[in-house]
Amino acid sequence: MKALLLGCIMLAFSIPLAGLAADSDGHEAPTGPVILKIVGDIDKENVAGEAHFDRQMLQRLPQHDFETTTPWTDSQNHYEGPLMRDLLAHLGIEEGSVNVLALNGYEAEIPVSDFYDYDVILALKRDGEAIPIREYGPLWVLYPFDQDEALLSEKMRFRAVWQVMQIDVL
Repeated sequence: MKALLLGCIMLAFSIPLAGLAADSDGHEAPTGPVILKIVGDIDKENVAGEAHFDRQMLQRLPQHDFETTTPWTDSQNHYEGPLMRDLLAHLGIEEGSVNVLALNGYEAEIPVSDFYDYDVILALKRDGEAIPIREYGPLWVLYPFDQDEALLSEKMRFRAVWQVMQIDVL
């Protein structure tokens, strides 16, 4: 009986603490596996000074889509995900640059101005399906390559980071 009472008391105290994972602006904490961490100079955080996102949190942001070919794929595909400028603005980032880190160790510094000059998305889906890790997923900073020839330059291609796991705000 004492164990049951103790368990109920612990449960009662843990419920209010769960709300502390969200900041005062209501930035929720992830409930599923974290697929993206944003660290550095951010206004909103939800886990120990960082912003952590699970897939559902990213899907709740306004979604954008486009069709494009890429230098790494064989055909034109339909991609969906939040605009990078919307994701960053959600955290209070509207200028400067970010360093995007991939699961395979690749990283690229990208000026935030790119996200205002072009409709760059954090692709969550390709042709309506989640993007597998072995096929550039689960997250891909993707430029709409077919919309502007300037995006086909080597400099811009190096900024299209796949297998994204973290964004450092510089």
